[in-house]
Amino acid sequence: MANTTRNLLLFSLSCFIPLLFRPTCSQIATIAQGQQLKHDQELVSTSGMFKLGFKSVHEDNSYLGIWYNGEDDNLLWVANRNTPTFGSTGILEIDDRGSLKILHQLADPVVLYSVEEPSNTSATLEDSGNFVLHELKRDGSIKRLLWESFDYPTDTLLPGMKLGINSKTGLNWALTSWRSDKSPASGSFSLGLDPSDSTQWAIWWRGEVYWKSGSFQHGFLEVFLSNSSYDFFYVSNENETYFNYTVKKAVTIFPRLKLNSEGELVSYKADSVASQVSCTKNMSIGCMKLNVPECSRSLGNNVFQKHVGYMSNTGFKFSETDNLSRIDCQAKCLDDCSCVAYASKNDDGTGCEIWSTGVSFTESGTGDNKLDVKREVFILEPRENKWWIWLIASVGVVMIVPPVCSICYKIWENSNRGGVGKMNQRVLFDEIGGGAMASTKNDTLISRRTDGHDNQLDVFSFKSIVAATNCFSVGNKLGEGGFGPVYKGKLVDGREIAVKRLSSHSGQGLVEFKNEAILIAKLQHTNLVRLLGFCIQVEEKMLIYEYMPNKSLDFLIFDSEKKYMLNWKERLNIIEGIAQGLIYLHKYSRLKVIHRDLKASNILLDHEMIPKISDFGMARIFGLNESEANTKRVVGTLICHPWHCVNEN
Repeated sequence: MANTTRNLLLFSLSCFIPLLFRPTCSQIATIAQGQQLKHDQELVSTSGMFKLGFKSVHEDNSYLGIWYNGEDDNLLWVANRNTPTFGSTGILEIDDRGSLKILHQLADPVVLYSVEEPSNTSATLEDSGNFVLHELKRDGSIKRLLWESFDYPTDTLLPGMKLGINSKTGLNWALTSWRSDKSPASGSFSLGLDPSDSTQWAIWWRGEVYWKSGSFQHGFLEVFLSNSSYDFFYVSNENETYFNYTVKKAVTIFPRLKLNSEGELVSYKADSVASQVSCTKNMSIGCMKLNVPECSRSLGNNVFQKHVGYMSNTGFKFSETDNLSRIDCQAKCLDDCSCVAYASKNDDGTGCEIWSTGVSFTESGTGDNKLDVKREVFILEPRENKWWIWLIASVGVVMIVPPVCSICYKIWENSNRGGVGKMNQRVLFDEIGGGAMASTKNDTLISRRTDGHDNQLDVFSFKSIVAATNCFSVGNKLGEGGFGPVYKGKLVDGREIAVKRLSSHSGQGLVEFKNEAILIAKLQHTNLVRLLGFCIQVEEKMLIYEYMPNKSLDFLIFDSEKKYMLNWKERLNIIEGIAQGLIYLHKYSRLKVIHRDLKASNILLDHEMIPKISDFGMARIFGLNESEANTKRVVGTLICHPWHCVNEN
C-alpha cells in the first residue's frame, strides 16, 4: 500500500515539475570588469523577473533599458533616454578602471558612473529590477554600493523605489514622463514630492503645478492607498524624505506606477491598467487650472477630437528645439485664438504643427496639399451636451433590468415546474445528504447543518445565485470546462464565489455532480478547494466554491508573459502544496481518494498563491484496505489530439 501511494504521488508530481521549472543555465545577471554587454545580449535577474538590454523603440534609435521578462515592449527604466545609440552599435561596458558606460559609434560614450580611482567593480541586475554597480574586495565579495538605477528613475515607479528627496546626497527621486509613446526622451511632465508639503505628491507640467494629491492623510493618497493593492510607506528623517511601496498580495502581475506622456498617473496591477490621475480626460481631484487666453476660455465646452486623415494645407510648424509633446502642442494651439487643429509633426509623436481658420480636413484623398500625408489630427469641435440622454438611459437601466431578470426567472421557474423535476430534485438532495428540501424558496440560502451531518455545506436558492452572478452575464463568466460554464459571483453578505453550472450538453453529468458534492464535503485540507454549497432547482444544478482570485496554474505557466511572475520559491511552494494535498487524499483523509484528472487547470491558486486541488468529478473512492480497483469508464483528460492519434494508429 505504501509503495502504491508513493508511486502515485511521484507520477503526479512528475507531471508538474517540468512545467514549473525552466532551465536558466545560459542566463546571467552580472557583468564583471572588462566585460561587455552587446546589442544582442541581455542580463536576466536571478529570479527571471527582469531583463536588461538594448531596445529599439522607434526606427533605428536604440536604448539601454530594463523591462519585465514577458513584457518586452514596456521599458521600466532607460539609461540613455536623451542620447540614443544608432542601430545595433550600442555596447554596455565596465572599463579597465571600473567605470560603467555605454559605447556607441559616432558619439562620445554615455557615462553612467565614473570611478575616482581604478577599482574592481561589477554590475548586477537584481530581482527588484534595480541595476547596481558594486565595488568589490580582493576576494570578490561586495565592498560598497557605488551606483544604482533606482536613484535615477525615468517614468516608472517599481515596488521598492523611492519618490522623494535625499538631502544628504542631493538626489531628487522623481519621475519624468516620456516625450511620446515612441520617444523615451524627457517629456513635459514630472512627478515628485511637493516642496511646500512633503506629505503630498505633485505633478508639474513644464515647471508649472499641474496636479496635487493632497496630504498623506487627507487627500488623493488616502483614497488611492485605501483602494490599492499596494502598501505605501512614508519616511522622513534628517537625511531623506520619501514614499515607497510594496505589493500586498503574494503575486501581482507586473506591478508598477507610471507617469505617461499625457501627464496621467497610471497603475498596473493584477494584469489590469487603471488611470489614477488624469487632468486631460476626466479632471481628477487635485487638477490645477492652467492659464489660457480669454478667447480660449470663451470656447466653453469645445474639445479636441482625434481624427485620421488629411489637412488641406500645411500648418505652422514649431522649431524642433522646442522638444514638444502632444500635450505641449495642444497648449500651443490653445494659446493661439485662431487655432482650430493641431498634430504631432514627427512619426514618433513629437513636434508640433497647428492650423488656423480657413483650412479643411478630409478622411480620404490628399486634398489641395499633394505633399500632405495621412496622420492623426486633433480638431477643435463643440462638445455635445447630452446629459439628458445619459440620465434617461441610466433611469431606464435601473427601472428595466430588475423586472426583466424577474420575468426571466418566473418564465424559467414555470416552464420547469412538474412532477418529474420535483422528484429528481428531491432524490438529488437525499443522495447528497441533505434534508433541505423544505425551504428551497428562500431567497438567500438554505442551511443543511442540522441534518445530522458533520460537514458544513449550504444549499443556495437559484434566485440568490442569479442575483450573485448578474443573471449569469458574460461579464461574470470565468471560463468553461467539461462540467459546464463557471461564473464569478458576489453574495449579499459580500463573499465572492465561483459557480460551476452543469450544462445540458456537458461531457460530465449527474454522476460527477453528486460525486464532487459528496466527496469535497467530506474532505478538509488547506490544499483542497473548499466547496461552500450547491444549488438544485428542477433541471438546474450548480456547485458553489470559494473564489480563487489568481485563477488556475495553467493560466500562469502556459502563458508566454505571465509565466515569469512565479519565482523559484513560489513554484516550489506550489509543488509542495500539491504534494501535501495528494498525500492527504491517498493516506490521511477519512476516505482514500484517487483524483484521476490531476492537471494544471485543476490546480487553483488563492490570493496568497496557495495551491488548491479542484474538480473531483472523476475521483474514485477506495476502501481503506484496498490498493487497486477496476473501472468500466475511461476518465481523465485527452492529451492526444484525434488526428494525431489516427496518424500514429
